[in-house]
Amino acid sequence: MKFIYINSIRENPSLCDGPGYRTVLFLQGCNLRCRNCHNKSTWEISKGKKVEIHELATFLREKCGNKKLTISGGEPLLQVDSLIAFCKLLPDFNICLYTGHVLSDVPQELLALLNYIKVGPFMNEFKTTTKPFVGSTNQEIIKLR
Repeated sequence: MKFIYINSIRENPSLCDGPGYRTVLFLQGCNLRCRNCHNKSTWEISKGKKVEIHELATFLREKCGNKKLTISGGEPLLQVDSLIAFCKLLPDFNICLYTGHVLSDVPQELLALLNYIKVGPFMNEFKTTTKPFVGSTNQEIIKLR
């Protein structure tokens, strides 16, 4: 059994966390700790809820009727092995991943499971409210498939 640490699942789907009306899963744990992070409560992995990935996938199948899911954090790549296993359980979902890493840091095996990815660290000096789906202009949203 594989487990993943989660912070929360957004009760109301979002229009600003990737293309379309999406359910947002916030993973727990971050080793990047960007200055002025808006989600500092996700930093300490030990403060998250440990969930078996099959249970989480079953729950999201019931909750996420349109099968559009954004995975954010914290930093999802901190739990990359569990994240890959989890995404494999949702092959029919449209998955968008938010990471503070650059694209070359993301394993190809994970990229193959995603539809979209947001890459790049949040940088307060480049903060934006006009560039869709990102917090700072140095970040990019990339359509993968």
